[in-house]
Amino acid sequence: MSESVRVLLTEEEVDARIKKIGEQISKDYEGKEVHLVCVLKGGSFFMCELAKRITVPVTFDFMSASSYGSSTKSSGVVKIVKDLDEPLKDKNVIIVEDIVDSGRTLSYLVKMLGDREPASIKICTLLDKPDRRVTDVKVDYTGFEIPDEFVVGYGLDYDQKYRNLPYIGVVEFN
Repeated sequence: MSESVRVLLTEEEVDARIKKIGEQISKDYEGKEVHLVCVLKGGSFFMCELAKRITVPVTFDFMSASSYGSSTKSSGVVKIVKDLDEPLKDKNVIIVEDIVDSGRTLSYLVKMLGDREPASIKICTLLDKPDRRVTDVKVDYTGFEIPDEFVVGYGLDYDQKYRNLPYIGVVEFN
């Protein structure tokens, strides 16, 4: 089976929306510092661009959690592949995700990271697929709400391919 990619959101649309999210976070945390927790690998592109647009002091850390493997559907089992390097106690944490799909991974991460006593914990995602939600999770900052299609680009992949696309595209299987 081969696949092709159809553009869903252009590079310009994504860039403009990230700028707006950065402005909102800067306003919400005025006079404070934020600690971004990037969920690897997909969230890295988004977090780097977002961090450049936040005007309050920013620190960050990375973790890797997976429920997909090489499939296009979530397995439902969240696996922590890499945990954080720094403690979260008393930090204003924003979990940065590429996409919220079923909500399982983020629900698990919010509970796990919340147990580490941050001052606050919020969620920021580039893409949100509310139609796929199976677990209730509150997303505080959303780039785009998208339909239930398998998307790639801007860090999102299909079996490790297409992460480097500068736009968000839909994988179409031929």
